[in-house]
Amino acid sequence: MSIIIAGERSGVGKTTVTLTLLASLSRRGVKVQSFKVGPDYIDPMFHQYVTGLPCRNLDPVLTSESYVQECFLRHSAKCEYTLVEGVMGLFDGIGHLSNTNGKTDFASTAHIARLLDIPVILVIDCSRLSGSVAAIAHGYCSLDSRIKIAGLVLNRVGSDRHLSLLKASLAPLQLPILGVLRRQDHITIPDRHLGLIPTAELPELDQIINSLADLGDTYFDWDQLLPLLKSPSSPISNSQFPVSPTPVKIAVARDQAFNFYYQDNLDLLEKLGAELVFWSPLHDAKLPENIQGMYFGGGFPEVFAQELSANISLIQDVKNSILAGIPTIAECGGLMYLCEQIIDFDGKSWPMVGILPTLAQMDKRLTLGYRRAVVLENNFLLNINTNIFGHEFHRSHLITNSQQPLFNTYRYDCDEHTGFEGWCLSNVHASYIHQHWGESREIPQRFLQECLNNQLTTNN
Repeated sequence: MSIIIAGERSGVGKTTVTLTLLASLSRRGVKVQSFKVGPDYIDPMFHQYVTGLPCRNLDPVLTSESYVQECFLRHSAKCEYTLVEGVMGLFDGIGHLSNTNGKTDFASTAHIARLLDIPVILVIDCSRLSGSVAAIAHGYCSLDSRIKIAGLVLNRVGSDRHLSLLKASLAPLQLPILGVLRRQDHITIPDRHLGLIPTAELPELDQIINSLADLGDTYFDWDQLLPLLKSPSSPISNSQFPVSPTPVKIAVARDQAFNFYYQDNLDLLEKLGAELVFWSPLHDAKLPENIQGMYFGGGFPEVFAQELSANISLIQDVKNSILAGIPTIAECGGLMYLCEQIIDFDGKSWPMVGILPTLAQMDKRLTLGYRRAVVLENNFLLNINTNIFGHEFHRSHLITNSQQPLFNTYRYDCDEHTGFEGWCLSNVHASYIHQHWGESREIPQRFLQECLNNQLTTNN
């Protein structure tokens, strides 16, 4: 069965409700697999912190509808319970006549609920509602007959009197109220310029999770919830992968500054024959030994720019390795790290690796959205004119754009041209665009092959 947690709009508390349910389930000692609709990296970190299992992203723009279904069934089958966190409001998606067959809620929570054939639990922010809550609930239940609303979670309820008014209004709809959360000003997860602060930077997180588990134990109707949360039992065949004949040692940067990775991408590398070695650009004095490739994900290098810059021996090791021909993938924060400098929000400049002859400057403008990117020339990962689909989410820009860009980019929803993007060097793929390789397995395959080719060339 499983369920998907949806909101009537953004900011109603989907993540809080999801973490409350996950924390309460985990306290019971059961295995629960979580999923997140959309391209987000940070919410899945919190899921994994609570459950101990990697959260999986379900995004038909970055992958495909069939991949979303296969990913969900494959990982759900490994656990007793399954829970999906939605994105934005229930029907908030993306529309594009040519790419989504005219659908305006493509990649929305509702779209994923239909694809997976699972019911929805609707979270309503009741902080400024009483009798009108029924109109909201009724509207969401009736808009799309293919969506089954299994029940409601009333969030930010102010008092017993407030709850009585809400229940009286909802009674004619006969919708189960599966949970009630009061206003919890003392339980907050801090945020900053790109959303929630990641788990690795929150020493008080255990206390927050324990408090949420207490709420879940007390204020949710588990007699009704547990049957809904049971994982589906559909059998899934295992995909076959052409494994590298020899292990390929890939250094993956992972610490407080670099932690935006899709778990499926890491899994794909391993299934194709990679040996992933995790290391820290913040804390390690040198790269892992005998590596054949490097992978820098996104994250918050701007927040840790001073510490990254101070690790001079490591920076020089990274630069020398790239100059020696080590194939390297750098996404968003990784791209910033390979620049000459990062200029932080205070205007201070911090020297970085310097492989890319440009500066990354932070500003207030948010660049956000799905992209269709067309490859401009053959490179070690992609062929010219190949279309890839990715996602941008950053508050920095490059002072000087590449004279050999990777991509010509367009907005996914309307094909409006957004510019030229990325840096195309012989052994470096650096771009602001985040990619999920679920339907693009040739990218990690070519990456590993390039790593092997480079080693053979170096040895000869």
